[in-house]
Amino acid sequence: MAEIVLGIGSSHGPLLSTPPEQWDLRAKADRENKKHWFRGKTYDFETLLKERAPGFADQVTVEVRRERFQQCRRAMEVLGKKFKETAPDAVVILGNDQREFFDEGLTPSITVYRGAQIKNVQHLHEDAPGLNIAEPGNSPEEGATYPGASELADHILDSLAAENFDLAQSDITPKAAPRGGIPHAYGFLYHSILGDTPPPSVPIILNVHFPHNVPKNARCLQFGHALYRAIKNFKGYGRVALMASGGLTHFVIDEELDKTILDAMEKGDEAALERIPENVFKVGTAETKNWYPVIAAMNAAGRKYHKVDYVPCYRSEAGTGNAMAFVYWD
Repeated sequence: MAEIVLGIGSSHGPLLSTPPEQWDLRAKADRENKKHWFRGKTYDFETLLKERAPGFADQVTVEVRRERFQQCRRAMEVLGKKFKETAPDAVVILGNDQREFFDEGLTPSITVYRGAQIKNVQHLHEDAPGLNIAEPGNSPEEGATYPGASELADHILDSLAAENFDLAQSDITPKAAPRGGIPHAYGFLYHSILGDTPPPSVPIILNVHFPHNVPKNARCLQFGHALYRAIKNFKGYGRVALMASGGLTHFVIDEELDKTILDAMEKGDEAALERIPENVFKVGTAETKNWYPVIAAMNAAGRKYHKVDYVPCYRSEAGTGNAMAFVYWD
């Protein structure tokens, strides 16, 4: 029988791999964006700036950016060290796809990747300021291949089917450029947290972005409890870790919402997480749902929560940017 020995939650995002002096590359795109989601409503940049007056000009100086960039990097080192010290036999990673894996032809709600190999490549973008510069944080330039945990993936599929979860499965990563390899939500963890030396792993892809089959809060928590039961009943590995990738609030930072989420994690309060309105989980903030199954599984396993750091990384005076969080359970 397997034991869940570690849980990790980590943000991912361009700012974690972009020199702070160049965060303006993404801020330029923010100023041109006509549809910023904030607390269930959309704003253009100027309207958002008025809504959030007096704004965040004091949070976007180069000095503050440098300080927060270093905070994030230190937190990432803590997570990587914790994983290495724990040395699990396998890891299950909860993340999301942004049209790197699936396209408009097929968008499953929840997908379990069961391939024997997991390919990771840099996803270079045309006309996307501030993204390509961050790709070295998601994959080595030459790419990488990691071992999949196919037997564990199949066990998860069988176990959750028995609990009335209708899951998709995939055996191979896409080959067509510019897509290819595992989504960057996973690539960042494999490369920047695990140093391209992960144990056998199972990526689970949640469709948190694309309507109309986005799993709701309650379903993500239920999935986490079912995942805990599945892993606990697996005989192939003795010690398994769970990881979540993404979040917290972005591309408009909402520190009040982030505090609600982090407080609920600390207390193990799944009811508080379920109560958060679905309409706040838009754009990047939706990635917070990747954390929900891990939170639920850690609660079920009785693991202790530790917050390594929470770092709101602002890149514009209107409050755009990415709120980064780094936590673990042991």
